[in-house]
Order: sequence, then structure tokens, then C-alpha cells
Amino acid sequence: MSYIGRKEIIVGTRGSKLALWQADFVKKEIKKRYSNLSVQIKIIKTKGDKILNSPLSKIGGEGVFVKEIENALIGNIIDIGVHSVKDVPTDIPSELNLAGILERTDPREVLISRDNLKLVELPKNSTIATGSLRRRAQILSLREDFKFMEIRGNVDTRIRKFYQSSMEGMILAKAGVERMGFEDKISEVLSEDICLPAAGQGAIGIEIRRDDELVLEIAKNLNHKNSQISIKAERAFLKRLGGGCQVPIGVLAKVNKNKLLIKGVLSDLMGKKVIKEEISGDISDPESLGILLAEKILKSGGEKIIKEFE
Repeated sequence: MSYIGRKEIIVGTRGSKLALWQADFVKKEIKKRYSNLSVQIKIIKTKGDKILNSPLSKIGGEGVFVKEIENALIGNIIDIGVHSVKDVPTDIPSELNLAGILERTDPREVLISRDNLKLVELPKNSTIATGSLRRRAQILSLREDFKFMEIRGNVDTRIRKFYQSSMEGMILAKAGVERMGFEDKISEVLSEDICLPAAGQGAIGIEIRRDDELVLEIAKNLNHKNSQISIKAERAFLKRLGGGCQVPIGVLAKVNKNKLLIKGVLSDLMGKKVIKEEISGDISDPESLGILLAEKILKSGGEKIIKEFE
């Protein structure tokens, strides 16, 4: 592929093992297409990395893993920011553009448990490790006897802490577990009917400066069209509902030929009031479909739930 007019591209990322895996994956994909281009990875410590032992739901988790990377982009310290899309706020700085979405891997959740038990097989009053209000609420709607405890840290750290604890189960994103090589620990892949993922879960995003046309070429060549369509719908849905990490919201969009199917869920904290809706339509305007689904949920009682968090 053509030389893009510069000799080096600097990719910014967090320093966790998963983040570095993702940045290295992006680097390899760039090198496949631009073999003469030098691609360097620069580790940037974010607020989220400094407070890994604090629950995201209590510190206002939105943007804590991306803000410093975005500042480095704006300051021309790096050329590309690599993110887990689920960490990227729905509102990003006007100078920046989430220009590329790599092909999404399985966005579902997985259960890691002792004795390889499935979720419905866990003993009564089992304790589940997760700090996600979204996961907790959806699981409680299925098993109200469960108790929950947060384990913070990177994927490998959380898995190690889980096995050192007396907890019966742990829920994590399948994508992260697989990227870190812990597939053998998975006891069950949770159906989307049990637990819808976070917006953008399983997808790697490339953020660039809006006026950097040379790097935009890279982003476009790495972009996976159907994944980007799904992500646009999910992020529009999330933005319309609002709430960030403080409100249990799940969503999953899938492309099938020229149709887009979106499923969404909004819940109270205890999984007592759970509103699930879905919508389908043409892929040409994914944001509008995401907004329509959010409106559908709001009209079905979602407005009252959102007000409980204000």
C-alpha cells in the first residue's frame, strides 16, 4: 500500500497487559498495510490506572481510561489512540475522531466459576465477583439470591484474586479473557438474553486528530464496516439514555446483510425493574436506530428509572 508521507507513527495506549495486547495488534495491522512505516507504542498512564482499586461506579468511570490519551493526541505527542471502545465516552473532544473500529470479537460476557458450574448451577447465595452495575442488575433479575463483590485490576489480576478468594463465580468480558489467553477458565458464555454487554464491548477503537488526513487513511484501512455500524448504533443508544457507569445499561447491535438489529436493556440497581426492547432497520442510519430504541425504552418506563439515578 502507498507510503503515507511520514516515516513514523506513534500509537498511544494504557500500560495494562490487555491494552498493550490491543495496541500491538493495531501495530501489526498497520505494518501489514504500510510495511515501510515505523510504528512505535507509547504507554500513557491514565486516571483509571492510578485508581484501579476504586469502583468505577463510585468515581465516575466515564472517560477515566481515555482522557490522558486524548490529551496526548491533542498535544501531538501521539498520532493514534487505541482504546477498548466501551471505555470511550459518547462525547469526545471536538478536535478528535473515533475514526476506525477494528473487526469486533465476541462481545458477550463469560462466567468463570469453581468446579466449572454454569450460572444456574451455582449454589444458593453464591457470591459473584463483578463491579459492573450493568452485569449485577441483569444477573439479579435471574438469580436474586446472589451476592456481589468487586475485584478491581487488570484481567489477569482479577482472575488471580478470584481464585485466591472464597467467591463462587466471576463475570468478565469474553474478549478480554480470550485476548489474555484464559479461555480454559471459562465455565459458560452467557447468552445475550441473560446479560447484554456494554456499548462497544469487544471492539478496539482508533482515535485520531480530526485534521490528520494522513492518519485518517490508516484508520479507514483498518476499519471494519459492519463493526463500525454496530458501534455507532450502540453509542447513540447509550448517549440518548445517558447515565454512564452509574446506570445499568446494556446494548448489542448486529448487522445481518442490510439490516441492523439492536437489543437494549435498562434496569434499576437491584434488577427489579428491567426494561428490554429491540428494534431493527436499515443499516444506512445506525445512530437514528439507536436513538429510536432508547426512546422506546424511555417510553416503556425508562424515564422513571433514569430519574432514580439523578
